This record gives sequence, structure tokens and C-alpha cells, in this order.
Amino acid sequence: MVSVLGARDEFLKIMERELGADLYVRGNQIQLSGTPEDVRVAAEVLVEIITIVRTGQGLTSDAVERVISMTSEADASASEVLTANILSSRGKTIRPKTLNQKRYVDAIDAHTLVFGIGPAGTGKTYLAVAKAVQALQAKQVNRIILTRPAIEAGERLGFLPGTLSDKIDPYLRPLFDALHDMIDPEQIPRLMTSGTIEVAPLAYMRGRTLNDAFIILDEAQNTSMEQMKMFLTRLGFNSKVVVTGDVTQIDLPSGQRSGLRAVTEILDGVEDIAFATLTSRDVVRHKLVGRIVAAYDRYESRPATKKKP
Repeated sequence: MVSVLGARDEFLKIMERELGADLYVRGNQIQLSGTPEDVRVAAEVLVEIITIVRTGQGLTSDAVERVISMTSEADASASEVLTANILSSRGKTIRPKTLNQKRYVDAIDAHTLVFGIGPAGTGKTYLAVAKAVQALQAKQVNRIILTRPAIEAGERLGFLPGTLSDKIDPYLRPLFDALHDMIDPEQIPRLMTSGTIEVAPLAYMRGRTLNDAFIILDEAQNTSMEQMKMFLTRLGFNSKVVVTGDVTQIDLPSGQRSGLRAVTEILDGVEDIAFATLTSRDVVRHKLVGRIVAAYDRYESRPATKKKP
């Protein structure tokens, strides 16, 4: 019961706040009262929480809130989503935390080319790198290739100090950060030296055919239409490609169309290609990040005449 209700009834307080039904705890029993629909939802939440606890996986307040959120979706099984292991490394297990993240991961398993589109903090890149490391460890591929366009968000590449490698490093740092969470840091230089892991700017992909590889293109909203076509045609045999991006954060020069925006129209309906959409509800960073993203979404959806200059 302590595992279900949390230390000092931490989880019980969340359920009382978020659910419409009233919860009464008597010893090892929980009684529910309220409208039939509120009681049904609360009962489902408790069943999902108990199922997660029985797997031996610890509960957190964040997980309880996500269970409540997912229970309102008809086709969602919160316990199935939150106990789906992708990768266990360095003492922690990487799992999807929302239904859309689970759909994204499943799409990567089922398709050769997947587009993960959504705002910052939704785990697009992190989960893609986790699936790449999983595929490498399972010997489904021989190498991982991580790439992104070197487009600046308000800064100029040429103004940064150092060599070309030094200038490029800040743009590739998010990919390195994800790798360091999943692979022993001492192994990464060796894997990169041997070519098992390659992290490079998008420009380095031109003219190549990438076989037996798991390829991730990050920040794809900053590719031109020509760059996107060039990248997608690098696909070789026994390879898998994941393209991630946020169409609300385009840093291309004014008037240049994003390759990610265009490709959703060009490749829509093509076999063995999947588009996974994530939203502000899938943000897995600090709770405030989700609220910030949602606030910007509301602002952008307002009529232009109501926006202040």
C-alpha cells in the first residue's frame, strides 16, 4: 500500500487533486465515491499503478501524473507504456514516458524511415539515440551515424573560435550528451575512432551510401529541401533512418522553405515511412517546459491581428 500511495501519501494527494472521484483509504483497502464515470477512471488509474508496482519498477510522482493523463485516452495502457524497456545502461533503464513516445518507439521498430516531429523536450532525439544503441548492441546494425545541420540560432558559425572541428562541436553536443547517458564514456572515443559511431555535420553525408547503419538526422527543420532530399537518398541496405525536428523552431534564412515541412507533404502515404507527432503533453523535461511550450502554442494559434508587435 505504501508503494501505491507513496511516502507520506505523496501519490494519494496527486490522485485526490487530479481525479474527480473521492478516495478513502482504510488499512489495505481504497474506497471510491463519485459519479460512475469518475469512479471508473479512478479505478483504472489504481489498476495501472498497481500493475506498475508489481513489475518491481519504482513509482514517482511524475509517473503517477502520467498514468492519470494516459488513462483518459481510450487506447492507452499506462502500465504497458511506462514499463516498456528500450535500453538498460549504467544503472538506469530508458523507457517511453508518454503514449506518443511509445507510438514513436514502435514506429521505429516497424518502419525503415521514421519522422519524429514535436517541440523541445519531448524526447525525439533521446529516444532515437536509445533505439540506435539498442540496435547496435543487438548487432542489427554495424554502426550509428548521428548528424545535424550546422545552422545557428542567432549566432554565426564563423565567429566561433578554433578549428572547424571546434566550431562544429557545439552543434553536435546534444547528440554527444545523449550518447554519454547510454554508453560508458570511456568507450565512446574508441567507438568513434573505429567508425562504429560517427557524429558529423549534414554536409559530410553528401555522396555517401550508408549500409548496415542506424542513421539519425537531428534538428531537421533547419534543412533545406535540397539537403533533405540529399540526406534521405543516402539510405542503403539494412539501414534504418530516424529524422527528428521541431517545425516551430526554424532558423533558416527568411524565405527558404524547411525541408522537414515539405517532406511531410511529399512523402505522406509512402510505404514503410512513418510520421510520429509529439506535443507539449509529451514534454519530459521540467514541468515548466511543458507549460512554456503550451503557452507558445496558444500564442501562435491566435489570430495575427490580436498579436502585439
